[in-house]
Amino acid sequence: MIRIESATGGYEYEVHSLAKAFFPAEEIVVEDTGRAGEEPACLIFYPEGGESFRLYPDTESRDALKRSVYRALSERTGRELPWGALTGIRPVRLARKRLDAGMSDEEALWDMQQSYFVSEKKGRLAIGIAHREKEILSGLSARNGYSLYLDIPFCPSTCLYCSFTSNPVGRDRGRVEAYLNALMKELRLTAELMRGRVADTVYIGGGTPTTLLPEELEKLLGCLKEQFDLPGVKEFTVEAGRPDSITGEKLRILKDFGVSRISINPQTMKDETLRLIGRRHTAEEFLDAFRMAREEGFDHINTDMIIGLPGETAEDVRETVRELQRLAPESLTVHSLAVKRASRLAEQIALNGYSLTEDTEEMMEIASEGAAGMGLEPYYLYRQKNMTGNLENTGFAKPGKYGIYNILINEEVQDIVALGAGAVSKSVNEKGDCKRAANFKEVDRYIADVDEMVERKRRLFNPEP
Repeated sequence: MIRIESATGGYEYEVHSLAKAFFPAEEIVVEDTGRAGEEPACLIFYPEGGESFRLYPDTESRDALKRSVYRALSERTGRELPWGALTGIRPVRLARKRLDAGMSDEEALWDMQQSYFVSEKKGRLAIGIAHREKEILSGLSARNGYSLYLDIPFCPSTCLYCSFTSNPVGRDRGRVEAYLNALMKELRLTAELMRGRVADTVYIGGGTPTTLLPEELEKLLGCLKEQFDLPGVKEFTVEAGRPDSITGEKLRILKDFGVSRISINPQTMKDETLRLIGRRHTAEEFLDAFRMAREEGFDHINTDMIIGLPGETAEDVRETVRELQRLAPESLTVHSLAVKRASRLAEQIALNGYSLTEDTEEMMEIASEGAAGMGLEPYYLYRQKNMTGNLENTGFAKPGKYGIYNILINEEVQDIVALGAGAVSKSVNEKGDCKRAANFKEVDRYIADVDEMVERKRRLFNPEP
């Protein structure tokens, strides 16, 4: 553990994020000393079992503080981070703002390097994606259009790294019917709020939507089709992420209701790792599910993989990429493992001392080169707290097979109407300001108060004058 005493005047989050990036294996605790304003501003680091040291950061501005803390920790550790002093989750937005302001690619890159010490490689990646996103979203209406999201908070089992609202369906099977009834009520009432506007994309996630029984899936999709005008939807995605939840019957139901894009996710092709992280399927079962989807006529399949999983090596990542190349998915999302505080992985690391790969840049390079070899290009990117290697999550896709919703939810350029437990709706105004309305995460509370969830959306999207 590293304890940090901070007298910087409200920058504890930034200090914590940068310290965690340089010392990923350590628990970081930042304490506000209440001495902000004293001269000079000071950070005192107390490593467990080591000698304490002090930093005197520039507190003229938030970015100035981050630059000075980054420089000091970089010199002390002898490391430079791929994204430099950036602590935010949307670096592509920073690139887009510079391009929209009239900067050339080279000017935008120089400015990001000067402001945040971003590496040239990551800066060019963000700028390239910013251009691609602009092209992909050019046909969407920010004012009249919106995206619709439905959350199914049930899974076959909870993965070790997961911090989302996810309930093991074997334990909670008795609550599924009541949950779906509440969700369909929210669907009907929300449809009234959105009359006159057009849904550009529909995304059903979770959790694992295909955890539902075939008749449950059909009932939900039937309600959705009845309440919302879907023929003009540009993209209809369902996460069929767990191979152990997929059957031919469910795939046919999805196809019959117009689902155009599905995700089937191995995360890794190493069975030993799958068992460790709580995925109750094998690599072979993933292959079977993917082939089944092809046989049912799906021509837009995304696969997810995670780099930095406990115990995995660069060769393990290379083998996963080789297997995916044989399948030739239309898109591939490469996640850098993020150790979330609320996940069981964080608990297991503390209890059992699982080792995590700190330097995953080689793994990301393997995955990126593999994606390029499949004809996939990067089209969206975001970051999370506590990511291994201080890297990013990147979506790669064949031209014309992009996941539009993925861009919209990350870049916040269009309204997101989100339904279900834990779902967060977003309203974006002409200036790009974003307001949110969150649904209750707890399934029972969501069921009991679904009318309140609709009222929150009414206040967000149709406020009283």
